[in-house]
Amino acid sequence: MVPSQQAQDTSGDTSGDKRPARRLYLVTPVIEDAAAFAGTLRDAIAETDVAAVLLRLKLAGDRDLINHIKLLAPIVQARDAALVLDGHAEIVAHAGADGAHLAGIEAFTAAVDGLKPARIAGCGALSSRDEAMFAGERGADYVMFGEFKPEQRRPSFEAIVERVEWWSELFTIPCIGFAVNPLEALPLSAAGADFIAIGGGIWDDPRGAAAAVAEVAHLLAAPEKVP
Repeated sequence: MVPSQQAQDTSGDTSGDKRPARRLYLVTPVIEDAAAFAGTLRDAIAETDVAAVLLRLKLAGDRDLINHIKLLAPIVQARDAALVLDGHAEIVAHAGADGAHLAGIEAFTAAVDGLKPARIAGCGALSSRDEAMFAGERGADYVMFGEFKPEQRRPSFEAIVERVEWWSELFTIPCIGFAVNPLEALPLSAAGADFIAIGGGIWDDPRGAAAAVAEVAHLLAAPEKVP
C-alpha cells in the first residue's frame, strides 16, 4: 500500500484518544549489485510492517538500472509495500516501480506530471515552508522533512520536528519524518509524521537488518495519546 493511501486509512477515526502507530519507510543504501542486496532486503521486511522502500541506486545506464529495479521490486511489492525510486522518474513505469522520490522543487516539478496519477510522486529536500506548500499544491503524494544528503547540511533536529508539527497540524497530505537513527523515530512520530523514514545504520547492524528494522517498528508500535 502506498504511503498516501495508508495515511488516509489510519487517520479516519478521530473518535478516540489514540493515534495509530506510524509505519516505516525504509531507505536503502546506494545499491550497485541488486542480486547481492536482494536477500538482505527480503529479510529486512519479511516480518515487519513496512509501508514503502526508497531504493537508492548507483548511477548506471537505464538498462542496468531497470534490471536492478525489476529484481528488487517484486520483493517489496510482495509484502504489499511500495517500491519508490530515489529519482529516476523517467524509468519508473518501465521498471515496474511504484513511484519516485524527487529531491527539490525543480526536480519534483519536472517529474510530477509524468508520474501522476498512476504512480507515487514524493518530494523532499524542501528548504522552506513555501516550498513544501508548493509541492503539496502541485500534487505531491507526500512531503519528506529531515532527509540527509551528504552534499547538504541537514537542519537541526529541533527544526525538523518543528516543521513536521507545523505540517501535520495544517495539511492532510502525508508527511514523512526522516530519522537518521532509531532515537529520532519517536520524536518525529510524536510530532505528527505519518511515516518514519530510516536507513543508514540499520543495514550495517551487527544483529542484521531484520532485527534493526524490527526494533524501530517496535518503538513505534504502541498508539500514542493524541494531545
